[in-house]
Amino acid sequence: MRLTAATLDAPNARELAAFYLRLLPGWRVWRGEDWQDWVHIRPPDGGTGLSFQTEPAYRPPVWPSAPDRQQMMIHLDIEVDDLERETARAVAEGARLATFQPQADVRVLLDPAGHPFCLYTEATEATDAAQ
Repeated sequence: MRLTAATLDAPNARELAAFYLRLLPGWRVWRGEDWQDWVHIRPPDGGTGLSFQTEPAYRPPVWPSAPDRQQMMIHLDIEVDDLERETARAVAEGARLATFQPQADVRVLLDPAGHPFCLYTEATEATDAAQ
């Protein structure tokens, strides 16, 4: 048994997959080119990928969490070399910077469907592990 992907629901699977393909250099469509409601993308090394499924009743999560609102079920952590440069690039590709930023050395962004994701550097990961 092995984990092959995390699947994100969205109003339009193809549009959200296209955003992540722009965000993640070298990733490519692995399955779903001919399907309208589901797409799977993978990194160049063929490791664990991301899938996107069209969900007509999709409601974006609230970040940060709030009672009686749609809760975040999962978020992606993406390691980058240059936090400020990659944050600006993610915004240019269609992400939004979240209003609430809980850490100075991590950037929380929202993808076009409203899913929160975090950009961080390796130094951040080492610092967090030490705490």
